[in-house]
Amino acid sequence: MKCHKCPKVATMHITEIVSKDNVQECHFCEECAQKYLQEEVLEKETIEVDLGPSIVKMVENLAGATSAVCETCAMQFADFRNSGRLGCPHDYTVFHDELLPYLENIHGETKHCGKFPTRYGTNKNIQKEIDLLRKQLQSVIQKEKYEEAAGIRDKIRLLENQ
Repeated sequence: MKCHKCPKVATMHITEIVSKDNVQECHFCEECAQKYLQEEVLEKETIEVDLGPSIVKMVENLAGATSAVCETCAMQFADFRNSGRLGCPHDYTVFHDELLPYLENIHGETKHCGKFPTRYGTNKNIQKEIDLLRKQLQSVIQKEKYEEAAGIRDKIRLLENQ
């Protein structure tokens, strides 16, 4: 989760009880949390200020409160925040803008790069090239071009010994 005041990662989560039925959550980085708490202490000492509406607006804007609803599964973004699970594949497009900060915060990236099988080892490019050469070798053998096949076989052996 990101800080409400800056783009840093939120490390302090403040829950304020505004009234009996109204609870507000604020998320801040360490620096913004210290400023927020210092401002709150100063405001309480000098003048009692009603922070309710501004905090509600801040929480709605930055915590992903949205009126968008998935047409397929009727899920709202608030439902995702409560359960941590999306209802259907269409939710990724419906809640795209709201999901990006979550994905970036959790995974550190918004793109999925995939994984390679462990049999590929550390040098994936060489293994890819070997796989391509083996496919070429099979097609050359089917065409009965044995001299060309021998050359491809030698390239495979060289790459495998690296």
